[in-house]
Amino acid sequence: MLSGALGKQSLLNRINSSVPLISEYLDLSAQIQQNGFDCTLRQIEVFKTPARIGTDNVDRQLPDTETLFPDTDGYYGLDTGPYLVTLNEIVNIPNNLMALARPRSSLLRSGISIHTAIWDAGYSGRSQCLMVNNTGSKFQIKQDSRILQMVFLYLDSNVQEGYSGIYQHENTG
Repeated sequence: MLSGALGKQSLLNRINSSVPLISEYLDLSAQIQQNGFDCTLRQIEVFKTPARIGTDNVDRQLPDTETLFPDTDGYYGLDTGPYLVTLNEIVNIPNNLMALARPRSSLLRSGISIHTAIWDAGYSGRSQCLMVNNTGSKFQIKQDSRILQMVFLYLDSNVQEGYSGIYQHENTG
């Protein structure tokens, strides 16, 4: 049984397989890392209405959002606060892996945080994350910038049934 995180060569093997672990990436040589894969910024949205989460999915009410657009140089100007960001990359997590992601250190050093959920075994889609400008001033970020590093971890055994929630195949149409 394999254990631990996938290294660069294992990631490359899975990216180049018949069902790629990661697709829709922009520059494989720049994004592949020794211990993970750098994901890039596709879209930014601002929250416009309140959300509501109950004890089951029937009570879930996600907020309305509004898509922001970069300036003519390709930069977004983000005021202090939270933003919903969509990644360029599509991931296809097999039933023996899961993934976690952390922000790139330059974002942290700039006062910007990225929050993610866990990527479950069996999930496939173009994910969204929460980006927060914590600085008290405007932050500029360019379209397609690398914003987080995703790390893929082996599970101790294959899951019998992979992820089947409402976010399966999100943002792929």
